[in-house]
Amino acid sequence: MALFLVKRLITLLATLAGTSVVVFVVLEVLPGNAAQILMGPDASPEAVAALATKLGLDQPALTRYFHWIAGLLTGDLGLSYAYSSPVSELVLERLALTVPLAVLAMSLTIVLALSAGIYAAARHNKLGDVGLMGLSQIGIAIPNFWFAILLILLFSVQLKWFSAGGFPGWEEDWVDALRALILPALSLAVVQAAILARITRSAVLEVLREDFVRTARAKGASQRRVLWGHVLRNAMVPVVTVMGLQFAELLAGTIVVESVFYLPGLGRLIFQSIANRDLIVVRNCVMLLAAMVVIVNFLVDLLYAAIDPRVKASDI
Repeated sequence: MALFLVKRLITLLATLAGTSVVVFVVLEVLPGNAAQILMGPDASPEAVAALATKLGLDQPALTRYFHWIAGLLTGDLGLSYAYSSPVSELVLERLALTVPLAVLAMSLTIVLALSAGIYAAARHNKLGDVGLMGLSQIGIAIPNFWFAILLILLFSVQLKWFSAGGFPGWEEDWVDALRALILPALSLAVVQAAILARITRSAVLEVLREDFVRTARAKGASQRRVLWGHVLRNAMVPVVTVMGLQFAELLAGTIVVESVFYLPGLGRLIFQSIANRDLIVVRNCVMLLAAMVVIVNFLVDLLYAAIDPRVKASDI
């Protein structure tokens, strides 16, 4: 087990190091000058040069890279060019919305997908199976931003159960804050649940053909106990793989839904920073999202070992 963890940690650190290089290089080659954008098109070259010096943009790229890495390791992410405030404060403020939104959306996804996938597999080629798979196909085809607009029209405009957008903040009333995230989370969860339900159905059907399932049924175990007690765990490896990818996607890909519901999340911060050429914010946010994806995949690897010990043994 120790060797398994060490190998995964080395892979994690190497991936993060390579990601930091890619993120820095890609942002360095983007056209435009942050100092020029901040000063305006009519600013004199001397003023632009002075601001570039103040921001450290005149330093060699390698020097700026190592300064950035040192800041990441110490928690000093620098000051935003556009907001004139610490990047760490901006990121933490937006993460307070994006992470709960992603967790809520993923929770809805898991509940909907596992229930639908197992139900469909238990009724293979019957009306329930065909109906659910047809609905899942529709769910995959629906863009989440379009479904978000439909939810707003139904639950906000017609029924007036939820607000159409905005976020009151956790410090005001956490109940209202949670209500503001329900519709965005549901719009994100529908597509993800449709995909995961089909994966769950396929994995469960494959396990249902195994000999140990027939043995459990021969011993008198109920179908419910066989499905949830024996089949599901053995079918979870491919399901957990997709779950990890989907959660990482929810963390990094909420910008469209955040825009529809006017939520001040991390996605909107990245979008606004790109428009303002605030590269220090973009660089740190992209690196943070990349690190989240890598860490989620690392946790998925650990779940593999917990679910199926054969994975750990074969890796070692």
